[in-house]
Amino acid sequence: MKITRYIPVKALQPFIKTFMIIESDNGMENKILPDTSLVMAFRLRGKITDSKEILSSSSITGLRNAPRLISYSKDAATLLVTFTEGGAAAFFPLPLHELFGSSISLDNFMRTDQIEDQLMNAVNNEERISIMQHFLLSRLKSPNSDALILSAIQQIKNTNGGLRIKDLSADLYISQDAFEKRFRKITGTSPKQFAGIVRLKSIIAQYSDATNLTDIAHSAGYFDQAHFTKTFKSFTGQTPQSFFTTPMRW
Repeated sequence: MKITRYIPVKALQPFIKTFMIIESDNGMENKILPDTSLVMAFRLRGKITDSKEILSSSSITGLRNAPRLISYSKDAATLLVTFTEGGAAAFFPLPLHELFGSSISLDNFMRTDQIEDQLMNAVNNEERISIMQHFLLSRLKSPNSDALILSAIQQIKNTNGGLRIKDLSADLYISQDAFEKRFRKITGTSPKQFAGIVRLKSIIAQYSDATNLTDIAHSAGYFDQAHFTKTFKSFTGQTPQSFFTTPMRW
């Protein structure tokens, strides 16, 4: 597997984290853990499947709370656009929580035949990234971000997902119901689910051979080891012990 990352132009950086082109010479499987970013994908060549379902030539994937297993055929390639948290709302007018847990063909929202042809006929990856950036700039409908929601996202990340949503909405001087509605629309999930993803990603990132899983579960705010294990297995598909002793495929 070859992964090439590209930084977006300055005008797109508030909305796009990165562009990635993934190429598989011999075919492979890639386990993808839940994340806080929506992802748009354009298949460049070959066949790509998600749980044995062939993915469309272009799609957008919402946030999720369970892993995905993506299979690439021999000589397959895809271009991924990873949005910043809240960034996809600048391109898609629908409430993004409606995409939670699913991958939907982009042609449900826009005409994609022209951009798909351009990407497939480009002479190299640099040209493909240039085509994609022009496409996104032309689609940029709402460049003004929701400052309150961006502040909430940052506070959740600063505490590794360990804060109470009730306290967060109070700190932002907004009712919890109104806050949760705005948060779901902009980020693609509820504040609680978003914080849960951040919390588990933080646990995985901080793990080392010296880590005591019971201690880290308690410090992360889980009620007991059984609660932590159940949540972790839902997130990764494996128990903590199995996950951290299996060669990394994520």
